[in-house]
Amino acid sequence: MAPRPIYLDYNATTPIDPAVRAVMLPYLDVHFGNASSTHAYGKEAHAAVVTARGQLAGLLGANPDEIVFTGAGSEASNHAIKGSVLRRPRGWFGRWGRDAHVIISAVEHPATAEPCEFLKTLGCRVTVLPVDGYGMVDPDDVRRAITPRTKLVSIMHSNNEVGTLNPIREIAAIAHDCGVLMHTDAAQSLAKIPVNVAELGVDLLTVAGHKLYAPKGVGALYVRRGVELANLIHGAGHEGGRRAGTENVPYIVGLGKAAEIAAASLPGATDRLRSFRDRLHEALRRGRGDRVVLNGHPEKRLPNTLNLSFLGHIGSELLRKVPGVAASTGSACHEGKVSQSPVLCAMRVPPEVGQGAVRLSVGRFTTEDEVDQAAEMLVAAAS
Repeated sequence: MAPRPIYLDYNATTPIDPAVRAVMLPYLDVHFGNASSTHAYGKEAHAAVVTARGQLAGLLGANPDEIVFTGAGSEASNHAIKGSVLRRPRGWFGRWGRDAHVIISAVEHPATAEPCEFLKTLGCRVTVLPVDGYGMVDPDDVRRAITPRTKLVSIMHSNNEVGTLNPIREIAAIAHDCGVLMHTDAAQSLAKIPVNVAELGVDLLTVAGHKLYAPKGVGALYVRRGVELANLIHGAGHEGGRRAGTENVPYIVGLGKAAEIAAASLPGATDRLRSFRDRLHEALRRGRGDRVVLNGHPEKRLPNTLNLSFLGHIGSELLRKVPGVAASTGSACHEGKVSQSPVLCAMRVPPEVGQGAVRLSVGRFTTEDEVDQAAEMLVAAAS
């Protein structure tokens, strides 16, 4: 059997941590009850959900009743955005869903950008803010964009492609000064750096389980006490009446355990990830010199994320030459035409640079040997 490729795509998804898998298994067969049932089986399941809610709240510095479990990070962002705009009018918020205004950035994940495109069909106005050459939003642009009809500012905490961190605390303060809600997608940040909702000052925050060593198919939305949202999914009164659907207990248990592990691992995990990322970067610079160019902020970025352009190459073609490395690219060649990542376009990265972009992201189970071997293979393929 051929050896498995070296996995450097942790920003795409993470493997399930063995400890997470272990706590999930009993809830797939033995403790299979419906968490809404009042008998012993239901009480077991309910208690497990309560524990998981507290574990995730602990990671975020939130209250347990501020955690709403969802089926994915995308659902959480959809709920935050649509729920903010479509909630019933109160005071200055105006007509239901119409004449509302939302502010996002040009580098948001589709789970943020596409709900806004949908809301535009209902009459909502959306302002898309530019970013600088590092992929960062200027808080002053947010201040200038807010109007009396603005209901929500939604800016990602960290960018999934280049890792740049946004000044969320400053942006949230500006939004609140104007009476506007603040949402941030922190899916990429958790388990890599500390994320505290009180310190960030946000009202809503997105969590994706599969980005922090929990399974795919589970996520959560932090909803600050006192914030009211229109429901995205209607039905019975699960999740405190905020999200209908029988709780996916095994996956919620897994997400809770993953959050507990992440909280215990910080800040050491941050330092470890940064050391591996920088080791990889240095090896590639030694091998390719100024033929590799960093995309994203050199310091204010995720500790595990390295987005590099290999000059003179097309990222997708380069990776095809290195089947021993599993990574992502920000460009592709179709019918002789090279497409560039919308994030790099928004950062105004020149096409001749952006076409060679490759995203390398390390994680919890990355080893030094893997970093060194991957760098050697990439250098050889780019030479």
